[in-house]
Amino acid sequence: MSVRRMGVLMIMALLAAAGGASRGFAADSVEAFYKGKTMQLLIGFGPGGGYDLYGRAVARHMGRFIPGNPTLVPQNMAGAGSVRAASYLYNAAPKDGSVIGTFSRGIIVDTLLGANRGQFEAQKFGWVGSVTNEVSVCGFSRSSGIRTWDDMLTKDTTVGSSGQADDLGVYANVLRSVFNAKLKLISGYPGTSDILLAVERGELGGLCGWSWSTLKSRSKKLYDSGEIAVPVQLGLTPHEDLPNVPLVTTLTKDPTKVAVLKLIFSRQTMARPFAAPPGIPEERLRALRAAFDATMKDKDFQAEAQQLDLEVRPVSGAEIDELVAALAATPSEIRKLAAEASAPAP
Repeated sequence: MSVRRMGVLMIMALLAAAGGASRGFAADSVEAFYKGKTMQLLIGFGPGGGYDLYGRAVARHMGRFIPGNPTLVPQNMAGAGSVRAASYLYNAAPKDGSVIGTFSRGIIVDTLLGANRGQFEAQKFGWVGSVTNEVSVCGFSRSSGIRTWDDMLTKDTTVGSSGQADDLGVYANVLRSVFNAKLKLISGYPGTSDILLAVERGELGGLCGWSWSTLKSRSKKLYDSGEIAVPVQLGLTPHEDLPNVPLVTTLTKDPTKVAVLKLIFSRQTMARPFAAPPGIPEERLRALRAAFDATMKDKDFQAEAQQLDLEVRPVSGAEIDELVAALAATPSEIRKLAAEASAPAP
């Protein structure tokens, strides 16, 4: 073998060894950073709702799979349909991997439609993953008189939301704009639990954008007894639990309206998202993503989710990156129409 050839092989070997060492150093540095640390897990809504249940379940298990085994402490940060939490995570939280959060899936689409301009960009969050993709529904009390989709088009009723930016607000506005549904939106409730109490007290007729998984875990008896009626599914694909409930995208044959509905309800694909601030060290984001994926497969986490009737259909952080990029490529005319459809009534 020539001296030159031997020299090339030695250099290649040294580079390979250096690469392996750097990967080892990266793993060691991640473990050193998280060892003995307490992490914040922000929850963009008040206690008792679906985001709170999912957030606390993840917090109880995910630390076991992060190098260094930090303790995750959930903290509710309600406000403006979880925009407050998302804005804090994006702009003010430490960008070192010590804080992650969960907030309304709708924020991604809303941002691409021009909402929350200047507060954050969906493409720049460090997406960790989503516990599930799911269907949302409209749910109405028996006293509201709303039992079917036709009732929603012909009978006046009230629905509640946390803010105009959360799913409950956006979905009500879309149904009103696209289908002329006779819904009056009342915003300002801290979370889904408070809205459901208002429905039980007769202050509201119902809500649109109620996650089917949350309904099953918290209000299934009311649904089974007929005290709660579900006239329509809100998502891109129907849920197997609801074979006789129409899917919103099938309720019009207008191709433009269908495109608008698909853009708006694409957020259901990442129904319970978790994210880190933009700009955290790449090796820590990789570690958080790997820990999240491992949590989703963990038998103890799955057992708790089953006990709480929480659906687990995981979506990886990389898949969310791809979804956000695809949504950002939506034609501008469809985005403009979707923004108009999502806007509050004058």
